[in-house]
Amino acid sequence: MNLKEKTVAVTGGAGFIGSRLVERLVSENDVRVIDNLSAGKREYLPDESELHIADVLDEEAMREAFDGADVVFHLAANPDVRSGAEDTRVHMEQNAEATNVVLDAAREAGVDEFAFASTSTVYGEAPTPTPETYGPLEPISLYGASKLACEGLCTAYEGTFGMDAYVYRFANVVGGRGHGVVPDFVRKLREDPETLEILGDGRQRKSYTHVSDCVEAMMHIVESDSCDETFYNIGTRDTVSVTRIAEIVSEVMDLDPDFEYTGGERGWKGDVPRMRLDVEKLLSTGWEPETDSEGSVRRAAKELVE
Repeated sequence: MNLKEKTVAVTGGAGFIGSRLVERLVSENDVRVIDNLSAGKREYLPDESELHIADVLDEEAMREAFDGADVVFHLAANPDVRSGAEDTRVHMEQNAEATNVVLDAAREAGVDEFAFASTSTVYGEAPTPTPETYGPLEPISLYGASKLACEGLCTAYEGTFGMDAYVYRFANVVGGRGHGVVPDFVRKLREDPETLEILGDGRQRKSYTHVSDCVEAMMHIVESDSCDETFYNIGTRDTVSVTRIAEIVSEVMDLDPDFEYTGGERGWKGDVPRMRLDVEKLLSTGWEPETDSEGSVRRAAKELVE
């Protein structure tokens, strides 16, 4: 599907990844952003986009926002993996139930293409590198379980109603406006330049993708005739350890702190200590990331510091 001159709706479009996607789309499309601004920010949005301040659980608001839309990118979610250990309903309500509302509103509006932002956490503690065909999928966090439920809803709507669905399984996405380990380290070092607390033992190793590469991959999957399947991993070919991330952030901030580890192989309940997605299927369609994991982390740290 050629995305040029289309009406595109982006849920969570004022957030980290969503706002960067909107920036890419807005020059050639009518872009509608749906966001309750609980985490997203109005100032992230270009003036040319149309903002609907609404919660994705609001069925009437979703139907209004999707009326006449050609494609929906559904990124709105609660991304805090750790919160599921304290509130066992939050991810099911804000991720799974919300996705059901969004899908049904898209169906009623006659939307042709539906793209959903999922996560590597649906794989659980899988062998690496992990291909899209790996199974059974056994997430170890409530966040991952809720995203897996969302994936099932996407394929069910595709099979039942003929909607074309794409499911993106992201590695860790980093960059300015982002959340996670890089901004966490930047914040901690601003508060205490002498000491940096690192959750776990620092040996956790994962793939990190810069948000600009992530957005290009998302658009490529929808637009390319070579992308004729539902599930696509988006990530890099390599990994980087948490300790190395701490070193990179310290270098960018021109600091030399002492590292203090909380201990254990996991940073929090539900943390997957080793993750690298097999991205060969996406690479075979012509997409290529500009930056590897370390480069993505360094670029993100510079953006956050500046």
